[in-house]
Amino acid sequence: MNNKYISDYLNYLEIDLNYSNNTISSYDSDLTKFVDYFDNKDILKLTTKDIEKYITKMSEYAPSTVSRNISSLKGFYTYLNKIGKINGNPTDPIKEPKLGVHLPTYLTIDEVNKLLDIEINNNFDYRNKAILEFMYATGLRISEVVSLEFKNIDFDDCIVRIMGKGNKERIVPINDYAIDALKDYINIARPSMLIKGENNYIFINNHGNKMTRQGIFKMIKKECVLKGITKEISPHTLRHTFATHLLENGADLRVIQELLGHSDISTTQIYTHVSNDKLKKDYQEYFPRT
Repeated sequence: MNNKYISDYLNYLEIDLNYSNNTISSYDSDLTKFVDYFDNKDILKLTTKDIEKYITKMSEYAPSTVSRNISSLKGFYTYLNKIGKINGNPTDPIKEPKLGVHLPTYLTIDEVNKLLDIEINNNFDYRNKAILEFMYATGLRISEVVSLEFKNIDFDDCIVRIMGKGNKERIVPINDYAIDALKDYINIARPSMLIKGENNYIFINNHGNKMTRQGIFKMIKKECVLKGITKEISPHTLRHTFATHLLENGADLRVIQELLGHSDISTTQIYTHVSNDKLKKDYQEYFPRT
């Protein structure tokens, strides 16, 4: 029955709460590991001590991972209590670990220029150039990039329409560099990459299928190695870079919030910490009496 409870809960998240596929997948992973740990013991009968023991076993994981798992369990048991399967919530006394402020990694202008300076020798160079220019120009999430379809982009008005978290649409401008790189890829390279016939996704892999998040991640890592960029970066780093460069050049925080699709301004405010760090660094480097 444990798996049925999880399945019902995931359906509840999808249908009733309209959670994204990525969030539901994370809940599924966390809860499946939880059930497996107890060797299919009835999860309705687990006590707070049982669950705390499980959390303690996760001590080797990063605090953010532990916190996410606790959040998953709290939501799950709240649901079980709501539908009358249990009385009370055994996760109520469990506290999530305190998380420090982790400032996001971002690229400097020089590093961005190096990353985007791709010599075009084949179809994949056209594609990779288009992906990187587009991600830096728009700050889209990697899940939004891989799901990008032709209907999302207005090449005349130079905008992209994105259905983000919570099915909330936002409109993001695209600069000329990204538009030109996209047009080159779409007109020159993409037609010969369509091994299996036409599809609506813009970015495709060597099999002619929609690109995956892992595929883009590997591509970015490879380009960083080629360009001598030693920072540990991921696709999300380009999103952080987009926001940080906007803030450093005077953009309003509310505008950045809208472009990123953040529902809460406090999520966007992390970039003020990044900007303040740079301000202090520049002050110490250039002011004569420090």
